[in-house]
Amino acid sequence: MAPKWRELADRLAERIRNGEYAPGQQLPHIRELVEAGEGSKSTVHAAYKALEAEGLVISSRGHGTVVRQQTPLKRLGIARYDKAKWRDGDEVAFIADRVASGRAYRRNEQTQQVSRVKAPAPVAEAHGLPDGAEVYARARLVKEGAQPTHTLTSYYRPEHVEGTRLVDPTPGPAGRGGGFRVLYDAGFEIDHMKEELFARTPTADEAQLLQLSPGEWVVELHRTTYTADGTVVEYAIGVHAATRFSWSYDFEVPDSANEEGESQ
Repeated sequence: MAPKWRELADRLAERIRNGEYAPGQQLPHIRELVEAGEGSKSTVHAAYKALEAEGLVISSRGHGTVVRQQTPLKRLGIARYDKAKWRDGDEVAFIADRVASGRAYRRNEQTQQVSRVKAPAPVAEAHGLPDGAEVYARARLVKEGAQPTHTLTSYYRPEHVEGTRLVDPTPGPAGRGGGFRVLYDAGFEIDHMKEELFARTPTADEAQLLQLSPGEWVVELHRTTYTADGTVVEYAIGVHAATRFSWSYDFEVPDSANEEGESQ
C-alpha cells in the first residue's frame, strides 16, 4: 500500500494532467490541504516535493507551488540533423527542436565558451588521440527564454577547426548553418552519428547552472559524429534537464536477415 504522501501526489498529478490545475496556476497552500483533510503538514509537503521532483510543479519562496508553464521540448532524433536544415538553410539542431515543438527561439539563446584543453579520456579515445593531446572544447549553454534547457560541449581536433568559426567564442551558433556547416565548408561533411543516452543525478554545479528543482535528474548525451570514411570530426557531451525534453526518434526498422542474404 502506497504511503499517504504518494497517494496525494498521484491525485494532484492527475488533476494537473487533466487540466484542472492549469500551467502557471498555484496549487493550494499546504495549510489549506491540511485543513481539507488531505493529510498532515509533513504528508502534503512530501507530496509537493514529489511533484517537483517529477517536473510537474515549481516551488519557490514567496510564490508557493506553481504548475510548470510549458510542455517539454521535443528533442528530435534523426530529423534534427537533416542536412537540408543546416547545409542549405540556417536551422541548427537546437532551433530544429524549437520549430518541431512550435516554440519561439532567438539565436542568442545559445552562449558559448571556446578553449584549447587536454582531451578527457573518452574524447581522446573517440578521436583516436594519444594521452595528453589537445583538442578544442566548444561549450554551450542553451536557454529557452530565461530558463536553461541543456549544456553541450563539442570536442574537435585542432587540425580540423583551426581558423574556423568553431573556435570563435561569439555567442550563438557558429554562423549560418552552425557547426556542421563549418565542418562541411572545411571539407568534413558529416555522414553518420552514434548517440548514447543515460540518466543520472546532477552535480551541484549542473543543478545550479540548469536551475534544476530538488530531486530533478538529467539525461547525459554522448554524440560521436563521423564522415563517410569513418573520420571522427566531433565528440560531444550534453547534459539535459530531464523534465524539459521529450525524446523523439523516427527510423527505418532494419532486417539483418535480408541484408545477409543480399550479400551472399
